[in-house]
Amino acid sequence: MARVAVVFTGGTISMRFDAAAGGAVPSLDGAAILARTPGLDGIADVEPVDWGLVPASHLAFGQLLDLAGTVRAALAQPDVDGAVVVQGTDTIDESAFALDLLCDGGKPVVVTGAMRNAGEDGYDGPANLRDAVRAAAHPDLRGQGGLVVLAGAILPADDAQKMHTTAYTTFQAPNTGPLGVVQAGEVRVHHRRARRRVLPGLPATVPEPIVLLTAVTGMDGTLARLAIGQAGARGLVVAATGAGNTHPDLLAAAVEAMTGGVPVVLVSRATAGGVQPSYAFPGGGAQWLRAGAMLAGTLTGPKARIALGLALGAGLEGDALAALVAG
Repeated sequence: MARVAVVFTGGTISMRFDAAAGGAVPSLDGAAILARTPGLDGIADVEPVDWGLVPASHLAFGQLLDLAGTVRAALAQPDVDGAVVVQGTDTIDESAFALDLLCDGGKPVVVTGAMRNAGEDGYDGPANLRDAVRAAAHPDLRGQGGLVVLAGAILPADDAQKMHTTAYTTFQAPNTGPLGVVQAGEVRVHHRRARRRVLPGLPATVPEPIVLLTAVTGMDGTLARLAIGQAGARGLVVAATGAGNTHPDLLAAAVEAMTGGVPVVLVSRATAGGVQPSYAFPGGGAQWLRAGAMLAGTLTGPKARIALGLALGAGLEGDALAALVAG
């Protein structure tokens, strides 16, 4: 039987309603969640690891690095076939992508959670956890890196996005579609990932802050200049409109940042599709590329921020940094 390490970090799957607090709060450790998940012993030999009880919205770069170290240590055990990370769904898209970048051993790393807490009708945590363990143990998912598994969908970490605040099927991969499904207790893989971004080793730290700005109507370079000048940003990600277009003054501010040695990444704020150097008007994507910004393909702004921060922490620069960001 396969052996799977399950790392518990908190999130809705660990929560119950607290009358004094007036809402759901983390309260269940790994043993308590496993006790609510019958049938796991027929899927894999589970090795539980209690990492914490942290709401996903509280996670920061340092915690992601620590979590990745925990997962890497578990996967380094010869008898462990894969790992599952259980966390809150708010930032699963970012955490899964960070683990995708940082855990390159061939063994699957599956991130899952729940959309309902343990005190609600329709608590989906146990079903999601069983599906995630099935995926982590499945030989056809070796070499596929970080994955997100909820509501039966198996999604690549670099494309998984949360599309709805409360729906069970909130996670989708709008650019690639799911790699497969877990259906009636069976893992069915339809296709494999074409490529992955992987970092060399585990950074000790991430230079911060890494700032993400979303371009909106009439937005000039004021916030970018504040981020660089007053906040001391070490990296800047701009989520542009369309295929990579902004107000010309936002580009001018980004040029000032790059001249000062701050790397700048351009993505699209659209849900699907990537940035392209299609438009050459002032502030257009072609102008951003010509000015030295790195284009991040179909990565979302939050994922590009994860990639930039971890890559800088790993010491990447120049062409190596641009290649990692672009994928």
